[in-house]
Amino acid sequence: MERSLVELEAIVRNRICGVCTERTVDGDCGLEEPGSCALFRLFPEVAKAILSVKSNDINQYIEAIRANVCTVCNDRANDGSCETRQQVRCALDAYLIPVVDAIEEATGVSFDKSSVQRSAVSNQPLTGLR
Repeated sequence: MERSLVELEAIVRNRICGVCTERTVDGDCGLEEPGSCALFRLFPEVAKAILSVKSNDINQYIEAIRANVCTVCNDRANDGSCETRQQVRCALDAYLIPVVDAIEEATGVSFDKSSVQRSAVSNQPLTGLR
């Protein structure tokens, strides 16, 4: 199913913003600058990276994000490190699996989470990958 970037962004916002730790009690974005959220500031690149992957291996999605999104993100240092990601303040990194799920569900693709090993998801934070 073909979806526009505007549609995909609305679907992801609906899924992610409601559970984001930066959300206020009123349900609004609690970031000082809501436009600073890497997930939505770079959403076209995020969607393109996720849609380019055809795999049940979450590491391939992480690699696509690192190569196509993190490389153009203003938060990334010249040496490739990202303090925002290391401090678990990057919404894209923190919510990558539900973002992948939302985009793939919206486009009629299913990401088989049963093949994701528990250690790959819970014991190794995405922030540990560069």
